[in-house]
Amino acid sequence: MSKIREAFSGGKAFIPFITCGDPDITTTKRVIHEAVRNGADIIELGIPFSDPTAEGEVIQSANYRALKNGVTTDKIFDMVRDLRRDINIPLVFMTYANVVFSYGSEKFISTCRDIEIDGLILPDVPFEEKDEFLPFCKSYGVDLVSMVAPTSEDRIAMISREAEGFLYVVSSLGVTGVRERITTDLAAIVGAARKNSDVPCAIGFGISTPEQARKMSEIADGVIVGSAVMRIIARYGNESPRYVGEYVKSMQDAIRKF
Repeated sequence: MSKIREAFSGGKAFIPFITCGDPDITTTKRVIHEAVRNGADIIELGIPFSDPTAEGEVIQSANYRALKNGVTTDKIFDMVRDLRRDINIPLVFMTYANVVFSYGSEKFISTCRDIEIDGLILPDVPFEEKDEFLPFCKSYGVDLVSMVAPTSEDRIAMISREAEGFLYVVSSLGVTGVRERITTDLAAIVGAARKNSDVPCAIGFGISTPEQARKMSEIADGVIVGSAVMRIIARYGNESPRYVGEYVKSMQDAIRKF
């Protein structure tokens, strides 16, 4: 069993997403430490990209600020090396295919192994094109996390059967961002996945409040939150770590009883 899957064995998992380098690498490290201290089970680390097509305004802006401030993939790798001195929970990179291609796919994924990155999410890579990266991920022991969306329909079974780490269930059509209501029949999507695989299912896109997190936990094995976290960081900047920690605790408290 991979380290990512083990993170779901103790109950529902809370997974915050953090754009690396916004407002700077030092603050990102402090935010991650506070998130872990307050109960994050897995952390998604966003490697900034100039054209993040799956992201809404909040995370697009975070990408822009991070790139403007000079963050690079190598600086993020160095940050993770430092974090691994005292952080043991699974860490997953979320980025775009061009970031990996431009670095060199094998070099990127082998470095993930070396710095103890447990998984990789590439939202712009369709399931049918994952073989561009999957052989390297298998060679170096990095889970290539698959995504299913409301439009996946009869592809859910196929994607679920080959899922690694966890299955990322996209809650709504469109890009990332806070949503007041999530109306997708997520129970049906998760149910279809579970008929074909025992891989944990985590729901992301649009979740921001403890109440939403609790409702999603009734359906799935984990909850992913990105825009709400990055909105806190945008508001408080260098002072954001403690506020992110408080937010993570409130979300973890909401799902803990499941």
